[in-house]
Amino acid sequence: MQKCIVVSTPGAKFSALALKADFRESLKKVADLGYDAVELAVRNPKILDINEIKELLGKYKLPVPAIGTGQAYGEEGLSFTDSEEEVRKQAVQRIKDQMDFAVELGGAQVIIGLIRGTVHPDMEREIAEQYLIQSMRECADYNPKVRLTLEPVNRYETNLYNDLKSMRLLIDKINRPNVKMLIDTFHMNIEEPDMIKSILEAKDYITHVHFADSNRWAPGCGHINFSEIIDTLQKINYQGAISAEILPKPSPDESVRLTIEYYKKLGL
Repeated sequence: MQKCIVVSTPGAKFSALALKADFRESLKKVADLGYDAVELAVRNPKILDINEIKELLGKYKLPVPAIGTGQAYGEEGLSFTDSEEEVRKQAVQRIKDQMDFAVELGGAQVIIGLIRGTVHPDMEREIAEQYLIQSMRECADYNPKVRLTLEPVNRYETNLYNDLKSMRLLIDKINRPNVKMLIDTFHMNIEEPDMIKSILEAKDYITHVHFADSNRWAPGCGHINFSEIIDTLQKINYQGAISAEILPKPSPDESVRLTIEYYKKLGL
């Protein structure tokens, strides 16, 4: 499993990002500390200098296993379940742009987290789910070689697919081979009665993993039993990245250092 951490392009408002200042400096820091890979959090790849990003990633020998897309929801309000058709179209196009970016980066997964949306007060849940499934199918069919990775997110952030079981059922409904699942220990700690059992039941769906402790600090700073989770991931033959999506606490530099030290304690 790869030791990975999320790095954002500058200006991100999402709080659970340890590194979101100078992009070049962040990549150097990650490489110097001994991380194997970097997950990129990107609002809009169309405004990035992709050649420069690829050059920096190559310089520091950092592959990109996944691209985070939630900033488009948090900062622009784009989602697959918006009541306005034009907003839904923009959300789908943004994910297609992220998929093109993923190809440029050598085959990264594209994460579908909060951009999937919520069930709005004036909307029937069935309608929201229909919008979501339609959007996911359109994106999945756009390039079947790019994997879309749905993330169960806790109930305090969305009311649409919070746990692994319901997300498995959604993925089955979407019925596209390039649609899989990301599990995040912070969200699982809130939603899963038995995290280990949930992972085992979702073993055929999981293609990416986020680590954050119960307080969303670096792993090892809360009460989650990560050794047990690593053992379970090994049991299901998970060989992907373990990517830290954490608050920059007690400071950005300290959070990144604490994470890599804890990864090494876990034997990664």
